[in-house]
Amino acid sequence: MCKILLSIKPEHVENIMNKRKLYEFRKIKCKEKVEQIVIYATAPVSKVVAEVEVVEVIEDIPEEVWKITEKFSGISKEYFEKYYQNKNKAVAYKLGFVKPFRKPKQLIEFGVTTAPQSFVYL
Repeated sequence: MCKILLSIKPEHVENIMNKRKLYEFRKIKCKEKVEQIVIYATAPVSKVVAEVEVVEVIEDIPEEVWKITEKFSGISKEYFEKYYQNKNKAVAYKLGFVKPFRKPKQLIEFGVTTAPQSFVYL
């Protein structure tokens, strides 16, 4: 099983936890088949707060990815367009079961010393 650690802004983490955001968008797709994402909530939280299963990976031009994901994207179309500005590929990880940690964890507990800019394989 391939797990990755992603840095995600707290407002997006909250939307993932309450199921308003069922997709996590990235500019680069992992080479490995990702089955789980470990979520690091960025500042001011600065903790690893949950794991979530990946049920599908969507990869296409941004316009097509938006058509598929917009209803449960958890973000505005303007935010999406700005994120993918001048990009010809978009990646969306469709999220399944979310397992929040009762007690948030430190990065070092996962063998990671700094928050990833993109992602880190675990």
